[in-house]
Parts: sequence; structure tokens; C-alpha cells
Amino acid sequence: MIQLTSVSKSFDNKLVLDHIDWTVKKGSVFGLVGPNGAGKSTLLRIISGVIKADNGQVTVDGEFVYDEPQVKKRILFLADEPFFLHQSTLKEMKEFYKIFYPSFDETMYTKLLNNFPIPENEKINTFSKGMKRQTGLILALAVNPDVLLLDESFDGLDPVMRLTLKRFISREILNRDMTVVISSHNLRELEDICDQIALIDNRKVVMSGEVDTIKGDFHKVQVGFAHDVKEDIFAFLNPLHVDKMGNVFVVVAKGDIEGILESIKKLEPALVTELPLNLEEIFVYEMEGRGYGKTI
Repeated sequence: MIQLTSVSKSFDNKLVLDHIDWTVKKGSVFGLVGPNGAGKSTLLRIISGVIKADNGQVTVDGEFVYDEPQVKKRILFLADEPFFLHQSTLKEMKEFYKIFYPSFDETMYTKLLNNFPIPENEKINTFSKGMKRQTGLILALAVNPDVLLLDESFDGLDPVMRLTLKRFISREILNRDMTVVISSHNLRELEDICDQIALIDNRKVVMSGEVDTIKGDFHKVQVGFAHDVKEDIFAFLNPLHVDKMGNVFVVVAKGDIEGILESIKKLEPALVTELPLNLEEIFVYEMEGRGYGKTI
């Protein structure tokens, strides 16, 4: 289990994370989302022990991480731009990883090479972005970490490779209870693989929980009237979003769907239909509700 208690971090007197309290259960796949500059990458670096929090505590299975090499050996952080030794090949990087990670599994490495067709003896700096991403993933997954931290790791992968990565992660969680945290802007990818999600905004974790529970708290309803009505007719719902086209509205609100529908029906509409809502839409509407990215 990953436990963060009142974790704060600043860079050059700019507060990036502000008293973060967050728990990631062992064996879960946690998606980490938020606007650019929200602190997602910083949070992953703190969990991995790459950088130290200014305040608060970070533990993995009850053990502190920073300055604890034995704990760090169980954690693998794959950055948005993976580090490779200058002019190195995948085969050379494998030997480099084995120095720091005794758990490196040659059998797993070979299996991954069969799934991610990367030439072992070619210089990594000649690879495309997608190939470099696959190279980093091969090394990270072959380490067999207890905790895998991925920062935008789906970015640059083609659809087949993204599916391969998701299948591999799912299998590893089932086989050995690996804990995975994935930071990504691709909400559709996270919805496919994550069982929990957390939203970082304004330097804090403002929403965290199981994907199904969060999705069950957001609702999109289409409402049609036989006569003209004003948009503010739905103000009592404190909607996150309202679209109007003629006398037909699309309303997004949080709360109990039965209560929402009952309240809307009191307005005597001609049409009431609940519409599907995916995780990406939930993120957009939640952030708009917080004043982020609203159009004038």
C-alpha cells in the first residue's frame, strides 16, 4: 500500500503540492489525472523517492521511501521521457538496470521482447518516440517491481502496443498483486484499465475513489420542453454543465440520479432521458465546474 500523509512540495518558492493525503491500496491500478502543471509528475517522483517532500510522510507497505535503497528496489518509476545512457543499446541498458534491481527477470525480459519488437543491439537514440517508450517499458516491466509508477506511458504507443501493455499489466496484477499508478491525459485509456482514479487540482487531490463509484455520482440528462424555458431553470441542481439547443437541454449534475430525475420531472418536461457519461466527460465537466478552461 502507498500512503501519503500531509505531503507538500515547493520549487523556487512556488507551491506545487499542498498537504496531500492519499492512499493507494496494494494490487490496485490507480489513474492519476489533472490539468497541466497540477503536480502529477512531482507526486510520482516523491512516491518513488527520486525527490523528497518538503513536509509530510510517504510510505510503501509501511516503510519510508526516500533515502531507503532497499525500499526503492521494489519501486520502478518510468518518467515521461525515460532516461537512457548516452549511445546505449537496449541490451546495455538491461545490464545497467540489473545493477540496481536484483529482481530483474531475464525470462520476463525475453517475453517482453517478443511482444515489443525492439532491436536489442541498435542505439536507442536512433529510435522513434514510440520505440523509446517501448524500450523503457520493457526495462521497467522486466524489473518485476512491487510498485510501478508510469508517467504518460501510453503516449507515443500505437493501438496494438497500448493493448499489449494493458494486457500485461492486468496479468501481472492477477499473478503477483503489483500496484500500479498511471498518470495520463488519456482518460479513455485509464477507464479501460484502472479500478480507481484520483484528480489533482490546485495542488491537492480533490477527488479520489473507485472508477465505478465516481461514474455513478455524475449524470447527464437530456430534457426537452414543449414551451420556451430559460437555462437557469436547472439552477437548483447546481449543474456542472448545461447545453441548450432550442427547447432541449443537456444537463450534467452530481448526486443521486433518482433524486435528480424526480426534481426534473417536477418541471413538467415533455422529454427526460438519461444519457451515458464516460470518464473523460466527467473530468472535463468537473474541471469546468472548477473554472478551468471555460469558454467565454
